[in-house]
Amino acid sequence: MRVSGRRLAELIRRFSGVRVLVVGDLMLDRFVWGQVERISPEAPVPVVHVTREDERPGGAGNVVSNIAALGGRAATCGIVGDDAAGKALAAALRALGAGTEGVVVSHQARTTEKTRIIAHQQQVVRLDHETSRVLDGAGARRVRDFVLRGCAGCDVVVVSDYAKGVVGPDLLAALAEAHARAPFTWVVDPKRANFAHYRRASLMKPNRAEAAEAAGIEIRDRASLCAAGARLLERWETEAVLISRGEEGMALFRRGEGVQEFPTVAREVYDVTGAGDTVLATCALALGAGGTLEEATVLANHAAGVVVGKLGTATLGADELRAALSGGRPTARAVKLRAADAARELKRGRRSSAARGAREQRTGPRGRRRPTARAVKLADGVRGHRKRAARGAREHWTGPRGS
Repeated sequence: MRVSGRRLAELIRRFSGVRVLVVGDLMLDRFVWGQVERISPEAPVPVVHVTREDERPGGAGNVVSNIAALGGRAATCGIVGDDAAGKALAAALRALGAGTEGVVVSHQARTTEKTRIIAHQQQVVRLDHETSRVLDGAGARRVRDFVLRGCAGCDVVVVSDYAKGVVGPDLLAALAEAHARAPFTWVVDPKRANFAHYRRASLMKPNRAEAAEAAGIEIRDRASLCAAGARLLERWETEAVLISRGEEGMALFRRGEGVQEFPTVAREVYDVTGAGDTVLATCALALGAGGTLEEATVLANHAAGVVVGKLGTATLGADELRAALSGGRPTARAVKLRAADAARELKRGRRSSAARGAREQRTGPRGRRRPTARAVKLADGVRGHRKRAARGAREHWTGPRGS
């Protein structure tokens, strides 16, 4: 099926009228940005001079961010702790224009926080603050009841499962039963813990690894991909399965039809963090706007191609998506609206080599080649090699001394 560019543009125009209910695991993403000018005298690690910090909704909250950035209207449902991070997360969601009436504050839960420290446009380390979440029965019931009440008042429901406890068998069973009584559009980003409990969704969106594990089939080639897709259609009793395959694009499976493959449109890949959330949000908006599964997949594929060229849990605007479809550049209005992202992208030309060098220092080069001297020096943290490790790290982050 050939998808019309004019039709896709019309769907994007309709995004502003689409109401999306997002339920799932809410998190707070923190970013600490800085520069590295020296290596610590205490250990062969870079010292990051902090220049700025920011925080954004993460997890299911990033799906909300993507919906808002694309012009849609989102209502949020999930659980946060009675803590500073939970208050900051709720405030950030409200700042996006999202409804937060469904955000339940629990005295037994801690808000999940992920802090990424970034220098020279590459992630140095990530710090996670979270606890094994055991939800109280009252909180889980409030989430379920809010979602069931909200189904009738929205165009599409999104289930963003990050395996933190908000999405469980009871909620999924309630959604499947509600859908059987009065069909509505709902899309799911699945996780392993609930593979046995997903039923009757309009669209399931696993990545390749999740699809292989859920189907019990190692995906090696097109034949195994098709076998996995067919099995998931039956296992999850779903209308469609969309498997994201990284650099190989996406594969769409529907009952009674063969697989449709969509090659990737990404030109540059710098960070895949949150790209799945972008795909989920774009598919939801497209389906809510009256688009077909093929049209939703084409739009989601182009949206993902934009955000993987940005650093962090990034989003894109409707103008950027239009530009990606036409192969052109964003309009001046899009650039103005997303000035912060544009400024970061000006520096990303250096990132590819820096990221490759940092990866080799920490883990060694890919393939069967022997580790480079610099990688060995930085990887070896014992006392006898400390000076050499520090020198190698310093040369990577600040450049070699002399000529």
